[in-house]
Amino acid sequence: MVATIHSFDDDGELLPDEKDTINLLAKLPLDSLNLDAISVVTNMYRVAQGLRNKMEREVLSEYGLSWTSFSLLYDLWIWKSVETKKLATSAGVTKSTISNITKTLERKEFCYRKVDNRDRRITYVTITDKGKEVMEALYPQFHQAEVEIVSSLSLNEQKNMSKLLRRIIRENDF
Repeated sequence: MVATIHSFDDDGELLPDEKDTINLLAKLPLDSLNLDAISVVTNMYRVAQGLRNKMEREVLSEYGLSWTSFSLLYDLWIWKSVETKKLATSAGVTKSTISNITKTLERKEFCYRKVDNRDRRITYVTITDKGKEVMEALYPQFHQAEVEIVSSLSLNEQKNMSKLLRRIIRENDF
């Protein structure tokens, strides 16, 4: 089977990593090989990992935060108090991971946990004033890095990309 290649960068050429992937996959005995799907998913993964690493290294490290701990603190900053199950769903991690991250954030005095009086199985996490202060200082730096990351895209391209990513999120229930 010979695969037809459709994924190109702005110059009409595949990116080096895409060429390596296609060279390997084209040798596999697959009935159908959708190189465009491979390209989209692989590049989304690379962007997500690159974004996470860049933010942790250049912005979050100053505050001693990982990507996931920042995500949790961000949710608390927006919603003030959130049930651990919802935090886990939002961050895409397990409740036990949320528990471990919450413990770390509690030691830094950024949040605290409180068990629901009516149902002791439910725990809420609430941001503290210190947590709010950290987010108010941190977020402008984080946002500036977001702007820099997409600066090579026009405003219209950014809007189109957001729209397409939202569709993927909705269709896959992410």
